[in-house]
Amino acid sequence: MATWEDVGRIAAVLPDTAEHRPREWAVHGRNFAWERPLRRRDLDELGVSAPDTAPLGFYVADEGEKLALVGDEPSTFFTTAHFAGYPIVLARLDRVAVPELEELLEDAWLARAPRRLAQAFLDATE
Repeated sequence: MATWEDVGRIAAVLPDTAEHRPREWAVHGRNFAWERPLRRRDLDELGVSAPDTAPLGFYVADEGEKLALVGDEPSTFFTTAHFAGYPIVLARLDRVAVPELEELLEDAWLARAPRRLAQAFLDATE
């Protein structure tokens, strides 16, 4: 299963990515993945299903993708009322396989990267 070291290693190879703060990655100044400690309100909302450790927060393309991830694997992916209306998903990192993490982070990066940069990346990886 994935670790924070895996997140950093994967994010580091994506173009124009920087780690702004520990465990917070951005492309061209726009966050796309970060450690998201749960707040008291989140813990109250999640109840016994709340993870023991801070989850990975990351962007997805849209609300449809968010709902699909959360609906397909609710033991791994979840959200809270705080993120209602935002294309952001939380993940229990210890339940995500590294190949899946690579795909999630690349998609999060694409969701936040400037269009030209994203297209150049896609063209280079085809």
